[in-house]
Amino acid sequence: MKLLAATIASFFLLASTASAQSDQVITIVRAGSQPSITGSADYFTGSVRIDSMFQRSEPARIGGGIVTFAPGARTAWHTHPLGQTLIVTAGAGLVQFWEGPVQDIKPGDVVWIPPGVKHWHGATATTGMTHIAIAEALDGKAVDWLEQVSDDQYPK
Repeated sequence: MKLLAATIASFFLLASTASAQSDQVITIVRAGSQPSITGSADYFTGSVRIDSMFQRSEPARIGGGIVTFAPGARTAWHTHPLGQTLIVTAGAGLVQFWEGPVQDIKPGDVVWIPPGVKHWHGATATTGMTHIAIAEALDGKAVDWLEQVSDDQYPK
């Protein structure tokens, strides 16, 4: 009888472990499997394409995408509640925090914008730029969009 009880207990333990593991699978989003989207004029100036956007479900908070800016294109001023990381992959870009200097960014640069820092980023006036943008959400929100970067604020 003890052997039968141990066998049944082992079966249920194995079944519950297999069930828990079936929820823990690797997901691959294949290149080209999601359509590009155009950056909204509410949040961007100029031509901006966003590819491979990803947003994980709770308990994860990570999200992001590959953003390509045409020459002269840029984000509006914005902040991130938990900060943002940009990894520049192509072209020539710019980044600026509120009332700070405009800084050049180029492929291979990794830019960290701390939580709550008002900033913008985009391409130079003559060269496009692509970066991977990564941010975590706090209470379901990863970005707070503010006013557009004016032509006077954008270096030419």
